[in-house]
Amino acid sequence: MTVKIEESWKTALQSEFDKPYFAELVAYLHAEKRSGKTIYPPGPQIFKAFDLTPVDKVKVVILGQDPYHGPGQAMGLSFSVPDGVPAPPSLRNIFKEVQDDLGIRMSGRPNLENWARQGVLLLNAILTVRAGEPASHGAIGWQQFTDAVIRYVSDHCDNVVFMLWGNFARSKAPLIDSSRHLILEAAHPSPLARGAFFGSRPFSKANRYLEQTGRGPVDWQL
Repeated sequence: MTVKIEESWKTALQSEFDKPYFAELVAYLHAEKRSGKTIYPPGPQIFKAFDLTPVDKVKVVILGQDPYHGPGQAMGLSFSVPDGVPAPPSLRNIFKEVQDDLGIRMSGRPNLENWARQGVLLLNAILTVRAGEPASHGAIGWQQFTDAVIRYVSDHCDNVVFMLWGNFARSKAPLIDSSRHLILEAAHPSPLARGAFFGSRPFSKANRYLEQTGRGPVDWQL
């Protein structure tokens, strides 16, 4: 199956694209659109996280669950929304933790493309959603695909920081070789976690590890 995705990821994941479940996933999305359903993010942005962060550039993986389900929000990068769209509550809390952790002032710009271009793979475990229906595509095959992505990074990359926030993301820890990578687990940045995310200091911990392993830090300021 031909999938429009950055070339290094296309090579890395071709065996997944060739499996029956992926063909069924694509067929499901086409059927949704034919029935008049609105799907987020727009088709060309479904693989945006991969397009901005090639395999050999991955330094950090920030794992989300599924895309924002409101109009104009989802852009193919976990937690990110386009410029001009108000930052959702979880993203505002992420920015607060960046500021408290690193002592830098964030602009409030909600577009995280600059992180992605520095090697931060902003990966949602589920890559599409039906408008207004959170987790509506949670069982169509995306998790099998993104589990394969996580395993590939674990097996073929070195010294990557995996940020697993909340119980859903933390459930993916068994896919990662902790002897080769740094796993940072914390509460979800959602306000529903009642502030438990604050003080986890993932950004300074990530940069310390990246510097110690010779990979160079991420500039988290936006």
